[in-house]
Amino acid sequence: MTTEWTVRAITRAMLPVLLALTLVEIGSGLVLGGFEGSLLQYPSLLVLVPVTIGTAGNLGSILAARLSTSFHLGTLSFSPRDDELLGNALATVALAVSVFPVIGVGAWLLTTLLGETQLAVSTVLLVSLTSGICLAVLAVVVTLVATYAAYRFELDPDDVVLPVVTNTCDVLGVLVLFGAVQVFV
Repeated sequence: MTTEWTVRAITRAMLPVLLALTLVEIGSGLVLGGFEGSLLQYPSLLVLVPVTIGTAGNLGSILAARLSTSFHLGTLSFSPRDDELLGNALATVALAVSVFPVIGVGAWLLTTLLGETQLAVSTVLLVSLTSGICLAVLAVVVTLVATYAAYRFELDPDDVVLPVVTNTCDVLGVLVLFGAVQVFV
């Protein structure tokens, strides 16, 4: 891979990606607008929105950074039998399993302290944990696909993968959270 460190080369590589991601984010906002009634009815769910999508993006970003480093070191293999790749993917899901219960209980506790809670802690915990696990799996898939696409198109994954992962996780976060609310609330 040849990396050209000029403003023109970086702009040529990033501008189409950023324009496409802007359209994706607008779609996410439209979905979130349709979800507004449920969020206003249950404030603990409203608290979950930014934390859930932010945490999903963070998990994907951690994985993306690790894959990008492996890519630059020449140790990245896209084989399903690659122990390093599998270990990083499993660590991402394990982080979600450990952090999203804390997020759910924290959202419930915060809204309870403010006198706003209308959902049981178990319901908020279930929505948060289910959303988090689903998002972690999706973040792994999105990160792997974006890293592989960067490799195939001879782009620097440091430039492309993080914006793709964080923006995609924003959209998926809204959709998955909305789906979990539909199932459990």
